[in-house]
Amino acid sequence: MSTDISIKKGLDIKLKGTAQLSLSSCNRSKIFAINPSNFHGIIPKLVVKVGDKVLAGDTVFYAKHNDKIKFTSPVSGEIKDIVRGAKRKILSVKIIADNSDSFKDFGIETASNLAAPQIKEMLLESGCWTFIKQRPYDVIASPDETPKSIFISAYETAPLAASHDFALSGKENEFKAGIDALSKLTDGKVHLSVGAGSSSFLNEITGVTLHKVKGVHPAGNVGVQISKIDPINAGDRVWVVNPQDVAAIGALFLTGKIDPVRTVALAGSQVKEPQYYKITQGSKISDIISGKLTTLKSRIISGNPLTGTSVSNEDAIGFYDDVISVLPEGDHYSFLGWVPFIGNDKFSMSRTFFSWLTPKKVYDLDTNFNGEERAFVITGEMEKVMPIDVYPMQLLKATMRDDIEKMENLGIYEVAPEDFALVDFVSTSKIETQDIIRKGLDLMIKEVG
Repeated sequence: MSTDISIKKGLDIKLKGTAQLSLSSCNRSKIFAINPSNFHGIIPKLVVKVGDKVLAGDTVFYAKHNDKIKFTSPVSGEIKDIVRGAKRKILSVKIIADNSDSFKDFGIETASNLAAPQIKEMLLESGCWTFIKQRPYDVIASPDETPKSIFISAYETAPLAASHDFALSGKENEFKAGIDALSKLTDGKVHLSVGAGSSSFLNEITGVTLHKVKGVHPAGNVGVQISKIDPINAGDRVWVVNPQDVAAIGALFLTGKIDPVRTVALAGSQVKEPQYYKITQGSKISDIISGKLTTLKSRIISGNPLTGTSVSNEDAIGFYDDVISVLPEGDHYSFLGWVPFIGNDKFSMSRTFFSWLTPKKVYDLDTNFNGEERAFVITGEMEKVMPIDVYPMQLLKATMRDDIEKMENLGIYEVAPEDFALVDFVSTSKIETQDIIRKGLDLMIKEVG
């Protein structure tokens, strides 16, 4: 039996270039990268050096604060370079890949027959533990804790987002095995959210509490679903896993080897033929997009346009990302751009422009801010796109003042930066609210733990 969730507060941003449901392969990268910056709060301790040979699944580095949390190579090959920044901070570990991968064998196991400590050990040794993130704080979960529940959101509402149903096609057995493993790690429930109109195999998965979700973005955000199903209070821990990572966990138990292959969407108005591609984690962006973009100046984003990270051709795709978004670069200015009648391709939540008259229109938006940073003004616009039961402006102000007591009272434990992505989009202040929330969460980790 499923529980229905309907979200009315929010905003759908319809962008040109949604990936078509077709799958292709792209060139295999010669050099793969593991970037510690993909794992917030992690200080890496290396166990390899330049010239070392590694198998796919061998440990490359571990977390300084907890040496149980290991980060493993997605491919077999040779350590080419360890890129460092200021104060010798490790920015990237680069690996020259073999033509075909050789895998470290962790042993085939049946997850349903194992106890929680055995499952944790296998996930930690293989590096698959890094797929599990924790709320509050939106960081890699601690293996020394037990969550009150685990959430998997297979419903995506962000602009240009990848279809989880399509990405998981052919991985039904792996996904089920992943659910079996995760269900052993909590005394509570494993919650799986799907779209209200979905007809995929996910509706038939056993061992989970199924939720059918409908509504505007951010209905697909796991933080919104947690707030409606099992809200987080001080001291609570809830774990979150992406759907493709659930299948990767299942593959580990079924085959005894890591599964670094992912289905990602290459989307956006600057892509000639937006569609899906099979890649290996850590692949170079240039190998994915080569020959697939228009000649116009573009912004390449690893992730969706609201929460993703701007990357260059030489960077690697983000560890948790399943979409590469390519938008027109917003490096121009419109004369009298604030006048509603100038230009007919402007989108706004307010009725200043006339986009509200054509709710189904698809837009080709660029990355222009259309304004500069200014003071917070009480307009109510933030509340219109925040379905979580918090006061967004008051929480932001308390966070900017480092007022821990007010931050707790105003719901800092319930939110992650992605929950403020729409606030960034609609706010006339042009203040980077996702950055503010991230810094606030880091403060809570330091002061509260």
